[in-house]
Amino acid sequence: MGRVPGAGLIPVTPTDTIGRVSSFRIMPAGPDQPWFRLGRLEVGTVMLVVLATVASWIAWVVAPGAPGALYFTPELVLNGEIWRLVTWPLASSLSLWGVLNLFFFWYFGSDLEGMIGRGRMGWLLGGIAASLLAAALIVGSLLRVPTALAGIDGIEFIVLLLWIAEYPTRRFLFNIPAWAFGAVLLALQVLPMLAARAWGQLLSLLIGLVLVALVAKACGLLGDYAWIPGGARRRRPRPARQPAAPRVSRSEQRVQNRRTSDRERLDELLDRINDNGIGSLTDRERQELMKLRDRLRGGR
Repeated sequence: MGRVPGAGLIPVTPTDTIGRVSSFRIMPAGPDQPWFRLGRLEVGTVMLVVLATVASWIAWVVAPGAPGALYFTPELVLNGEIWRLVTWPLASSLSLWGVLNLFFFWYFGSDLEGMIGRGRMGWLLGGIAASLLAAALIVGSLLRVPTALAGIDGIEFIVLLLWIAEYPTRRFLFNIPAWAFGAVLLALQVLPMLAARAWGQLLSLLIGLVLVALVAKACGLLGDYAWIPGGARRRRPRPARQPAAPRVSRSEQRVQNRRTSDRERLDELLDRINDNGIGSLTDRERQELMKLRDRLRGGR
């Protein structure tokens, strides 16, 4: 496994993270750079979508009828309102759940953007929107049922599912593995459709997920799922084979397991730095890097 030359672990300073501050500055091209900065705010692809969504909420407050001019239905598009093909993600109103969903989109979407870069993240989000639109059009034409798309909620949900697919064993609240959390979220989407016999919505969801999987594979995600066609399988570092050890107590075993997990996570982060630079890590990952360094050095 590669290492950054001269850096056992790189100490992160404020200048590493923020750099020279200006009110507005367009950044050079590169997967580890934001598109531009607004003061201290680094605006990458995910943050750009967040800002656009917040702007749509402000527009809704000023003009409550704005979402009605943006959402998608095939009938309105056939009547000449073709802008609805691209404006439907902005057809949302402000709500508590909307704010929470947008926070989770930023949190998990920024992690994915750090993996694949700002450009591919843009293609991924555009591909997700196009996949949902194509699924709605296919179902509407096959089953002759009314279909509509409005708001960014569906895109936010799929971004969370993609993050879970990348890190299925990571832990959520109450130590729940990510894959179980994702299964519950998906069940909460599917079961009400089954109860209501909403076969059109269910088919649209399934078609959308299949198309999204193909798009995500093409954008560099889902590399561990060889059965999904397209893309190249991304190799992840395998844990080193440990020699047979004498029998230890449960507490000692827990400490050993945690240190092994810490080393694997540390190797993953250092590989990212080696491939794409320190800027490819999110602020949360940089803090995690420092904690792993201190914990492994201290032997705790």
